Amino acid sequence: MDVLTAARDQFWTTGFAGTSMDAIASATGLGKGSLYGAFGGKRELFHRVFDDHCSAAICSVSRQLGGDDEQAFERLAAYLLAHATACAEPSHRGCLLAKGTAELAGHDEVVAARSLEALEGIQRAIAADLEACQRNGDIDPAADAQQLAGLLLTVHRGLEALGKAGAEESTLRGIAETALAGLPRSSR
Repeated sequence: MDVLTAARDQFWTTGFAGTSMDAIASATGLGKGSLYGAFGGKRELFHRVFDDHCSAAICSVSRQLGGDDEQAFERLAAYLLAHATACAEPSHRGCLLAKGTAELAGHDEVVAARSLEALEGIQRAIAADLEACQRNGDIDPAADAQQLAGLLLTVHRGLEALGKAGAEESTLRGIAETALAGLPRSSR
């Protein structure tokens, strides 16, 4: 495991405030002096890890939702339903993007800006899939794909919060199914 992955996993598990440089040193196998020399302080290391994670999250969503127009709605449904199922798993540790944003965005401008950029990137990927749904006749072409994407992103983030609170899989999947059923369908 590389240093950034080990540091990311430590932050992901214990949060920014709950992670000491001693814990990061133990997780990475490096001395604190080496960590400070390579990354600066704990906050700079978190910024690096968080930025990498946000980039990976955008790429993952784009990859999952990208493809031909004919399968766009199926990809969207699979994406949202798989997320609902994953969020119900007791071992699901949640999203570092959500955790970092909740913990730090109110007082860390770097985290706030990167969080917003990442969420906007994810929303664009969802909107691109919805536009493919519109071209294929699955979603009303008069609907605002960006607004619908914002709604689905909100549902996605909410599923995670409900899952962390202990909601059952059937509840989370029901919410995802309701969100999908509520999309304005084409009258083709």
